[in-house]
Amino acid sequence: MKPEQTLEIIAVTTLLDRVEAQRARGARLVQICATALPDKFELTYSFELAACLASLRVEAPRQNPRVPSICSIYGCAFLYENEMHDLFNIAVEGMKVDFHGSLYNTTVKFAFGEVKAPAAKPPPTAAPPQPA
Repeated sequence: MKPEQTLEIIAVTTLLDRVEAQRARGARLVQICATALPDKFELTYSFELAACLASLRVEAPRQNPRVPSICSIYGCAFLYENEMHDLFNIAVEGMKVDFHGSLYNTTVKFAFGEVKAPAAKPPPTAAPPQPA
């Protein structure tokens, strides 16, 4: 029986070839997910064909993270790729449609690029209780 879901960790240098192979099989791009970890970013590219989900995961360093664009293979990836840049500060090289950091307007630049969530304004402090 064929597994319904697979995850394979690959090198960034093989990403375009592996995505092209998914396209050649007739798979559709389901999502690209970025996750910030203390020492790196994990990017998961998921594809579906015949109710089976195949995911490719690449790692990018925290310092100067860069990945190639897959827009030449899956045009719709431009939204995911702009999101990776705007929210995580990951450079996506060769994007066909680049919003140059303006796809999302967030109060915190690169809001999800850090492991620690950005803090909102501190809540107002309550006045100390008055003696009776």
